[in-house]
Amino acid sequence: MKKDIQIPEVTDLEMAVVYEYNDIYKTDDWNVYIINNKKVDLEMMVIVSQGFSETKTTSLLRKKLDKLPANSFAKIEFIQPELFVLNNRFQVSFFEGNTLHEKTFFFKENTVKQGALRMIDEIKKRGILAE
Repeated sequence: MKKDIQIPEVTDLEMAVVYEYNDIYKTDDWNVYIINNKKVDLEMMVIVSQGFSETKTTSLLRKKLDKLPANSFAKIEFIQPELFVLNNRFQVSFFEGNTLHEKTFFFKENTVKQGALRMIDEIKKRGILAE
């Protein structure tokens, strides 16, 4: 029966940690963005995030987006720099049409840092793309 299940490959979806200025609090913050490079809208998106190492695990955070339009992006959450010493996992589930898709993104420990920032054209900000 397992051989009959078709799990679609997710393409044209990216996740980034972006370093940007916060106009409200007058601070430089790290934020997580999801980027939809598809030509179709994605619906009922659920993102579950967690930081972990061999000795530590953070609480699960969940975020829901009703719709992420084609060729767009959305800010998901603020991320504290203290979490960059951990592996950070983001599990994304969504519907594309009538089909459920799932993809997991990772930011490995100590890879999110100012020296690794590069321009992310889709959002026109400097950040780091997930693996």
